[in-house]
Amino acid sequence: MAFKLNPEVCGVAQNKNLLILGAGQYGVMAKEIAEAMGVFERIAFLDDSFAKDPAAAAEHSVVGTTRDIEKFAAEFRYGFVAIGNPELRSKLTEQLRYNCITPAILVHPAAYVSPSAQLQKGCCIEPNATVQAGAVVAAATFVSSGAVIRHNAFIGEFCHVDCNAVVESLAIVPAGTKIPCNSVYCQEQGLGLEGHNFGTDFAPPKEGCP
Repeated sequence: MAFKLNPEVCGVAQNKNLLILGAGQYGVMAKEIAEAMGVFERIAFLDDSFAKDPAAAAEHSVVGTTRDIEKFAAEFRYGFVAIGNPELRSKLTEQLRYNCITPAILVHPAAYVSPSAQLQKGCCIEPNATVQAGAVVAAATFVSSGAVIRHNAFIGEFCHVDCNAVVESLAIVPAGTKIPCNSVYCQEQGLGLEGHNFGTDFAPPKEGCP
């Protein structure tokens, strides 16, 4: 389904500014990854928790709350949702798109992404993560440090592959799944995207995964 667009703001911003939604721990890491990439001219945050503390907001480069996305659409061409909850990440990513703010793809220079892999908008590949040949990392998915997405695996939208986890070759990871640290997601665990509850259907690693 195509995303609706806000005709009041679309086509305005033509800069290389990045607006990060969420100024918590993951937001800070996203900012550091964005800085390491060296492609953004300005980086700022929207975060609801700073609404009643203007001094702290200014100190942490928080310019408003998540209700202000439209307000800043003319100033920021790119956005990134640095929030762990997959349902909220989905909602806010759609709001970025509605306001013609392009969800940024953040890839740390110390990560390896195969030239034949596909990274969709809004995902983040942390340092020392690996995405092998033919793998697909769908929209707004986080691949944490040390994680390995093996060749031809498919990671659904709004997933989180945590530190040192491995997704085996040809596996299909349902949308909204969190794969815990140090675990292996086997091919037979990926039963396809139909019939899964959003973000709740992680199958624990099996012993003796091939």
